[in-house]
Amino acid sequence: MKKYLLGIVLALSCFALASCGTETEKVDIAHIIFAGGTLEDGGFNQGSWAGIKDFADDNKLNAKYYHAAEETIDSTLDSITLAIGDGAEVVVLPGYNFEVVVHRAQSMYPDVKFILLDGAPHSGDYVYDIKDNTAPIFYQEEEAGFLAGYALVKDGFRKLGFLGGKAYPAVIGFGYGFINGADIAAQELELTPGAVELKFNYAGNFEATNENQTLAGSWYNSGTEVIFSCGGAVGFSVMAAAEVLPEKYVVGVDIDQSGDHERVITSAIKNLAGSVYQTLQKWKDGEFPGGKVSRLTVVEDGVGLPIENSRFRTFTVEDYNAIYQRLVDDTDNIRSNIPLDEDYAKASEVPTVIVVVEDLYIPPTN
Repeated sequence: MKKYLLGIVLALSCFALASCGTETEKVDIAHIIFAGGTLEDGGFNQGSWAGIKDFADDNKLNAKYYHAAEETIDSTLDSITLAIGDGAEVVVLPGYNFEVVVHRAQSMYPDVKFILLDGAPHSGDYVYDIKDNTAPIFYQEEEAGFLAGYALVKDGFRKLGFLGGKAYPAVIGFGYGFINGADIAAQELELTPGAVELKFNYAGNFEATNENQTLAGSWYNSGTEVIFSCGGAVGFSVMAAAEVLPEKYVVGVDIDQSGDHERVITSAIKNLAGSVYQTLQKWKDGEFPGGKVSRLTVVEDGVGLPIENSRFRTFTVEDYNAIYQRLVDDTDNIRSNIPLDEDYAKASEVPTVIVVVEDLYIPPTN
């Protein structure tokens, strides 16, 4: 009864956030946003919602998003319960923060389909338990990070930065791939050891804050030319820092962020909208890919750079297509050798020949 009453309270607060549909309309597809996140985060939430909206519009279905009130399992589960009470037949959850929640929800609501991005359901022990009504989708983010690092060094940048949100697996993967791509490009250019420098840290949040802007500004002022911002709204802080200084640039993440600021030189993207749309289409066709993990790589066009909207100086579309194809073909094991998030405990352990990594991250003690 208490949970039901909380759901009513959440309904009142979430209704104002609904992007389509009215109070009396049945919801077909629900999108859950974790507490502390925003829909227009320039990243994961925004990208997945775009796929939902496009599919709903194309199929004359009603989609709505719900914002969890607190960063707890119960609060997030209340949002899911509310959405299902509104009629939702499919619930999309972007991010591995939802893994434990989905583990509960998939058993509570066996007739509802769950699409979980960048995560798979478990009870907290990381032993995955995927029911037939749940479709987890993972992206090989290290491949997108690789392409960003490779392109930047080929484009002439020598002082790079990586500012992640939190040390989460997906964020770490982007960072390790970024280091590896920069180093491979430096080797191909036959640069001398130490010719490329890379600062590496996590902001500890996924928010646009003055503190994040100050941190990015300090890197730029110390010589960093471009920062790969891999932390949702943290990117807006990095863009603000780049804006006030000459010839400082940003790499966006998750979706094409070229429209967010003219200093965004490229973005390491996951095909969030496309993968959500395709999975929803399979649901509609009665072929929902539940009970198993899908891993999207360059082979499936699941990750990459939006090269047509990138602002590189000398790195061309042809250059991009060439390195992309090498990854697809795994020429000389180039893709197989990209480090994964679980391969190394910290960025400074990622093997390099040319790139010098300055790992500034101090893990929290609590």
